[in-house]
Amino acid sequence: MPDGAAVERQTRAWLADFVVGLNLCPFARPVFESPALRVAVCDSRESPDLVRAFLMELDLLQSQPEEEVATTLLVFSRALASFDDYLDFLAEGQDLLEQAGLEGLVQLASFHPDYLFEGEDPASSSHYSNRSPWPTIHFIREDMLSRVLGEFPDPEAIPARNMQTLADIGVDELRRRVRLLRTGA
Repeated sequence: MPDGAAVERQTRAWLADFVVGLNLCPFARPVFESPALRVAVCDSRESPDLVRAFLMELDLLQSQPEEEVATTLLVFSRALASFDDYLDFLAEGQDLLEQAGLEGLVQLASFHPDYLFEGEDPASSSHYSNRSPWPTIHFIREDMLSRVLGEFPDPEAIPARNMQTLADIGVDELRRRVRLLRTGA
């Protein structure tokens, strides 16, 4: 099992190669190149510790100015390997977000090594838009997202463009690239 520093390196490599490199998120480059991008690694397996890490990142994001912490990726290196367990935790996180009164202020985006979009063919390359080397929850400031969406022409076309980009690369090559991120080979 890699240590936290290796998990963070792999996550940042995934951001560089997939999210920014393939332009899956056209808004990511400025944040990726900024020290205000936070990658936090939770290496616990215990549910109370996972919840605590989630709440700490949520608190940090809302208590720090955007210039200090623009966005956070909370990466789970030893937990939530099952996609179903991950989805259950994500639902719990969404409930915690709402209970904290932060719905509309913070949005959660989900990434997992076995990500599957409901209703999509399990063999589709489209799942790779949300496949990451480790189970990850992305905390996004809603005001920041609204600002960049307002400046971007035709944001509704992003998912279709991503699906085409990933289909052009192909599942075998995408699988190989993700494996390389995890193994460092």
